[in-house]
Amino acid sequence: MVKKNQSQEIASPVIVDDDEIGATSEEEDQTYTDLSNKLAEIRNNKGVIGYILRSTTSATIDLKEPEKIVEYAIFSSQALDSSREISDLFELGDVKSVLIEGKESKALCMNIEGNKISIFMEKNADDADILKKISP
Repeated sequence: MVKKNQSQEIASPVIVDDDEIGATSEEEDQTYTDLSNKLAEIRNNKGVIGYILRSTTSATIDLKEPEKIVEYAIFSSQALDSSREISDLFELGDVKSVLIEGKESKALCMNIEGNKISIFMEKNADDADILKKISP
């Protein structure tokens, strides 16, 4: 016997408070600005190759190899998405940061208040120190 699934759609009104949107946007902008300033300082650390900072409305990219921006951006996006999927799959909760190490370099990826951050560095760079500097 085959069971039929029924679904019902119920329309519900959406109420938007313009004051709340403005405050949230200003808070998000301030967080983005603060992170951007921290990353600019971190960029000067020995062994740091560069970083990508993305919010819902803006992005800042600072890399030693600007011709590889697309590769770094794809890697960053995939690393953050994969970490979220793995966390969901194994019910790990929120992932604070992810460190991916390769033969010659490594990447520290995190999400701080909706801002996606990827910091690329040489293998010998101190990722623990960088994590302390960028964490809220």
